[in-house]
Amino acid sequence: MKRSYHTIGKQGKVNEQELAGYLARSGQFLLPMVDLIEQCQLACDELIDVTGRATIQAVLQLSAAQVAGGPVQQGKRRNGDVVFYGRQPGQVMLSDRKLEVERPRLRTKGSRGREVEVPAYAAMQDGEQLGARTLEILMRGVSTRNYKEVIPAMAETVGVSKSAVSRRVIEASEAEVEALLSRRFDDLKLLVIYIDGLIFGDYTMIGAVGVDSEGNKHVLGIREGATENSTVVKELLEDIVARGVDAKRKMLFVIDGSKALRAAINAVFGAQQPVQRCRAHKLRNVLDHLPKDQRDQAKSVLRAAWKLDAKAGMARIRKLAEWLDRDYPSAAASLLEGLEECFTINRLGVPPSLMRCLATTNIIESPHAGVRIQTRRVTHWQNGKMVIRWLASAFIRTEKSFNKIMGYRDLWTLEAILNDTQPATGQVAA
Repeated sequence: MKRSYHTIGKQGKVNEQELAGYLARSGQFLLPMVDLIEQCQLACDELIDVTGRATIQAVLQLSAAQVAGGPVQQGKRRNGDVVFYGRQPGQVMLSDRKLEVERPRLRTKGSRGREVEVPAYAAMQDGEQLGARTLEILMRGVSTRNYKEVIPAMAETVGVSKSAVSRRVIEASEAEVEALLSRRFDDLKLLVIYIDGLIFGDYTMIGAVGVDSEGNKHVLGIREGATENSTVVKELLEDIVARGVDAKRKMLFVIDGSKALRAAINAVFGAQQPVQRCRAHKLRNVLDHLPKDQRDQAKSVLRAAWKLDAKAGMARIRKLAEWLDRDYPSAAASLLEGLEECFTINRLGVPPSLMRCLATTNIIESPHAGVRIQTRRVTHWQNGKMVIRWLASAFIRTEKSFNKIMGYRDLWTLEAILNDTQPATGQVAA
């Protein structure tokens, strides 16, 4: 027995128009979609994946028919001042491309009729989502030169040149920089602030990450410049205070050992704030001054000493410095520099469960590692603004995968210690 089928070809503009016409005539199920797109400028990727360009054409046709008071076939039978006025090529914006369509035209009646906007078409002209989607793809490691290769195959797509991609990325990333640098922290109860530097080509950036009383990490701010630059680090700290971080609250600062950074903490937060020198930085600095055959022994002594109470541990390290001073004076000097601040958490009596995460800046270096992964395909940093844009975008994406710090359940003990600790007069807070 023969069956009759309504067949529509898959290729060619004529066949697309036939399918769009069929969907428009039988398109009651599309009417809610028309309203949704007109009201909230819905990104159409999911729609395209299911029914393709013809659905977009049908949505545009239905949107025009709503304005005109009926479909084009009704002609003079419609009542109203708006009439169909043919069709012309157009483009709609998807999240990662532009799509060519045939858009209906409307105008008012009369010899002096004016063009009338098709609401759904106007809503699909928003390019912000294109820039955001492009930036998201680039953050996943796709360079602008290879961007065309990751776009799904779509007939007659346009607007994916390298210059267009770069322009969209700049616009989207500038918006993310603004979002990151305008965050407020008024209600954030911070206990720890980590500060460290990150190098991009010839540019050095500083990042600050805070940990609240629940163990959650928060990107507080970024600045172009090195931690040795006192002006830059002071500006960074003043900025996060201006955005709500309480400068009077007692917090533990974990830093890379920069004297300029320590001075900036004193100036902005006060000399009473305890500061822990990063032991990973200290270890690397000392070992860099020693030959390979001496490094294992020095490493073992340092790691063993850091497990002792502050007084005993510092005595062990001073003895090691005396032993090294004759043959390796630079290594001995590195050992003794900032020695007391390497034992801040020992002196405070921080519980063992928190020692590991509070002894180094690894918590901020972990986000930095994520940032490096996000930006690994960039081989030429043109200027500081470009670095800031990429760093902000990468930090925002890396922040989504942040976990709570190790031992976060015992942070209440750190809070109690900080509230009870008052440095003696004249003593340098360590």
